[in-house]
Amino acid sequence: MVFVSRKLNTLTKLSEPWLPFSQRKLLETDLVSKLDNCRNFAQIKQLHAHIIRKGLNQSCYVVTKLLRMLSNVGVPVDKYAHHVFDQVPQRNSFIWTALIRGYCVQGLIREAVGLYGLMRMEGMAPVSFTFSALLKACSLGEDVNVGLGMQIHGQIVGVGGFDCDLVVWNTMIDMYVKCGFLGCGRRVFDEMVVRDVISWTSLIVAYARTGDMDSAKELFDELPVKDMVAWTAMVTGYAQNARPREALNLFKRMQDGNVETDEVTLVGVISACAQLGAAKYAGWVRNIAEESGYRPTSNVVVGSAFVDMYSKCGNVEEAYSIFKRMRERNVYSFSSMIVGFAMHGHATEAINLFEEMVKTKIKPNRVTFVGVLTACSHAGLTEQGEQYFKMMQSCYGVVPDADHYACMVDLRGRSGRLEGALQLIKTMPVKPHGGVWGALLGACRIHGDPDIAQIAANSLFELEPNSIGNYILLSNIYASAGRWEDVARVRKAVRMKGLKKNPACSFVEGKDGVIHEFLAGDLTHPRSSQIKRELENLLHKLKFHGYQPVLSSVPYDVDDKEKMRILMAHSEKLAFSYGLLTVASCSTITIVKNLRICEDCHLFMCGASLVTGRKIIIRDNMRFHHFHDGACSCNNFW
Repeated sequence: MVFVSRKLNTLTKLSEPWLPFSQRKLLETDLVSKLDNCRNFAQIKQLHAHIIRKGLNQSCYVVTKLLRMLSNVGVPVDKYAHHVFDQVPQRNSFIWTALIRGYCVQGLIREAVGLYGLMRMEGMAPVSFTFSALLKACSLGEDVNVGLGMQIHGQIVGVGGFDCDLVVWNTMIDMYVKCGFLGCGRRVFDEMVVRDVISWTSLIVAYARTGDMDSAKELFDELPVKDMVAWTAMVTGYAQNARPREALNLFKRMQDGNVETDEVTLVGVISACAQLGAAKYAGWVRNIAEESGYRPTSNVVVGSAFVDMYSKCGNVEEAYSIFKRMRERNVYSFSSMIVGFAMHGHATEAINLFEEMVKTKIKPNRVTFVGVLTACSHAGLTEQGEQYFKMMQSCYGVVPDADHYACMVDLRGRSGRLEGALQLIKTMPVKPHGGVWGALLGACRIHGDPDIAQIAANSLFELEPNSIGNYILLSNIYASAGRWEDVARVRKAVRMKGLKKNPACSFVEGKDGVIHEFLAGDLTHPRSSQIKRELENLLHKLKFHGYQPVLSSVPYDVDDKEKMRILMAHSEKLAFSYGLLTVASCSTITIVKNLRICEDCHLFMCGASLVTGRKIIIRDNMRFHHFHDGACSCNNFW
């Protein structure tokens, strides 16, 4: 540091004589322009020497720019920039702010605050960018400091004169939001004298990230002038919070208002289509994307989203068609297609695509391996799955996380190796989450092991105390084993906790493109009488072909007649019957269900595909089932 100071002093002596004012201003402007083009420390250092020779090393205008560029290229602020600052005897607020910003950019927030204190002691008034730099620094990195942010907030109010400064107040909202104090950010917003679209959008995005879409919508509706960013924040917010209908309805309003659509908006609405699994919306959004200049085959981000969407809409063939025609493919497009193949039970295609990806030198990521391991699990490829799990870290540097262990527990559990799955959980280097124990509990249901199921369920009750699904699954396992006392004990626990069961529901798209929702046992649909009649006729045909209801799918201690009544009111059966009434005979009936398909409904759909000649696709919360000519793509392994 001493060496640098001496060098600067030596260069000062070599400076050129005083220049006329007009000539000096032109030279300052030229030097600032040249500083803008510097890309590294060596270039800045060379230009700095030139600045000194020209006698402009004490120009606040030039030095302010020099300090900003030094921090931009990452030169330690205390190693050079501060010494440059010390050479200027007559400093203004902007040069102080430039040095404060340098400390802030490098995460030295306390040093920056100390420098701000010196600035105030010298009688310098802060400017807008002084406060915005300090506020941004409070939320940088992992070491967020809302306490300092609040002190700076107090300074802003105390100094005065910033009531209408949107840069300062918007940065303050952003600081509170990033520090996790959304309520404080909202209070700042409410106190603002003037607001712009950034003020509104910052809070809308923040509410969406916390899942509070009602508050986000309230703000959005009050926003006087809505730009593309605000619309996009709401569309993506609804999509990210599993409210696809609202996302699509808002996107339609956005289109009706001729609001410009960009890549981010499209990815959000494509995600909403994927959640609904509706072919009508998929085609509509694709047309809009292409009209907006975002063809899925030429834009890798949009293309990857469409691959995911078509896979989740049941059309894995179209997903692969887009994938093959994409001009550029990255790890996300490959991973989306591998996951798509996996969820449809196309294990061979998923594995082959993974091998192709590796040959193209694209490094797989954690999602890629989730797809590969899921494919192996759903196809019963236990040995291959074990090999890929070992290769993750040793060959590709991907450290297995809890999601990968969940896949391995599922892989071992489905193949009947329940003890091996339990041992894997006990030796995991990372803490198992609900998905890991849930995979083991699901495997216990398949293989009827109530003892290991109890171990898995106890861990789930601790991790997810309010998730009724775990209680229901354990109760079903006990019911299948005839352990009715245990069933009663689990149900009593549910009642005592006041937990409510999420009703099973299924969605089917009618010929008019409208999505129809059916709840289990719900006969309130306008065409319920026709649906019931269609279902009774279908049941008669199925019994003629040997169908016998799987009464054990009903986890209640009731007589067989009542069990039969409950089975026939399952939501996917109602949705399918409606599909028979409305969907053209040459078209596939696609159903999306929020829960796992039961054994009886699976057998029912196999028979229905045979006696009706229909192709049926059901997407449950685990995977896709393609029913055709009396068989399912999962080969009864799900």
